[in-house]
Formats: sequence, C-alpha cells, structure tokens
Amino acid sequence: MFYLHCTQRLLKRLNPEVVEVGSSTTTLGNWYATVLPWKPQIAMLVNERTLVPVLMPLAPAANLAQRFPGALADILAAHGIPDSFIESELSQMHAIKYARTQNRSVVGIMTQFAYLAEAYRVGDKNDDLIALSLRLAHTPCSPLYKGAVFPDRALKQLTGDRGVVA
Repeated sequence: MFYLHCTQRLLKRLNPEVVEVGSSTTTLGNWYATVLPWKPQIAMLVNERTLVPVLMPLAPAANLAQRFPGALADILAAHGIPDSFIESELSQMHAIKYARTQNRSVVGIMTQFAYLAEAYRVGDKNDDLIALSLRLAHTPCSPLYKGAVFPDRALKQLTGDRGVVA
C-alpha cells in the first residue's frame, strides 16, 4: 500500500476518499501528484524520498491509480533498476490511499519540474513522457544536496546500485 498526496486541482478531478497520512509499505514510500495543463493533460507524480518524477497521461483520470504502477515500472526499467526491485515494489502497490499534499519541499520541486518539463517539451519538440521523466530526474534538487543531489542518483542509491549515473 502507498499514499498518493494530490494537489487540490487533482483531488477535484479524482474525487477520491481522502484519508489522514500513514506509512507506505513500499520501499519508495509516498508519492505526490499534480496535473500539467497540457494538451492532452499529463499527471506528474514525484516520489517523496528520491524526487524521481513520473509523467503519464492523466486521461482517464478515474483509473490513474491503477495505471500508475505500470508507468512506474517503465520509468524504473528506463533508469536501469533491477527487475527484482521493480517486481517487489509493484507487488506492494495493490492498495492506494489518497491524501492532501503536506511536504512543501516536494510541492516546490513539482512546481520546478513543471516549468522545466514545459521548456524541455517545447524546446525539444518531444512528447515522449519517459524521456522527459528521465531528463527531469537528472536535475539537481536542493532537498537532496546533502546526499545524492540528483533524483536519478538518489534512486540508484536507494535500490542498492551505488554506481554513478551518467
């Protein structure tokens, strides 16, 4: 089970039952999510521990939570994360609880990622959400300055791969 902390805009779209925060059973922990108002609209999810972003189509919004594990598996595989870790993580994502955003630092990172994603998308004329997610993951983030600095490196450290990401 994991907690998905949604911005107010996304909560209005999903209209889920919102609960108080508890602890996730996944290794990656909690996720934060918002809507990017592109055409078509995109959901941006950011991991609270590593700040790794996952961009995926929002529509249909009603089953965003059911589609998220598949999108996460694609992103983790693109980062070169071992299949055993991916399978373990996905096996614990069978249940989801929705909560309001609480960590201002992660919300701030999501705002910065949204600006960067728009610039990269327009500049590269590329709508490949996996490539865009990978590019955002190699952005230095101030909450990670005492450690890995980059979300992709934080992910590698968390999953046991101490190698440096190019």
